Parts: sequence; C-alpha cells; structure tokens
Amino acid sequence: MNPQVLETIKTLPVAERIQLIEDLWDSIALPQADFALSEAQEVELDHRLTALEQNRSCLRPWSEVAAKILSGR
Repeated sequence: MNPQVLETIKTLPVAERIQLIEDLWDSIALPQADFALSEAQEVELDHRLTALEQNRSCLRPWSEVAAKILSGR
C-alpha cells in the first residue's frame, strides 16, 4: 500500500475508518460462484451432508451449545 494513502487513512475519524474497513471487506467478499471447490472438497462436503441428514438427532440449538460452553461442561 502506498504509505501516503495509509497516512491519510490514519487521519480519518474512527467511525470513517471502520466504514472504510467494511467497504473494503464488502468489495472482496465475492459471491460463492467465484470460488471453485476441488473435487476432493466436493466429495467431503457431500459426505458431511449425508452424515448430517442420517443423524439429525446429534444437532443441538446454539443456545444449548453456548450454555454448555459457558458453564465449562
């Protein structure tokens, strides 16, 4: 990055710097179609989805999971 640009950014108020970060992130968060999966990744995702569909009883609501984590159990 150009050092002058960085110095200019540093002079912005915090709220504007945060907005800049959000805008930058939005500009690089590409749609899923732009990310191709390898064949091995597709196979693994299919395997995980099948396992999930066969055993839905293992699922827990986030509130239950968070409570368990926070309680240290």
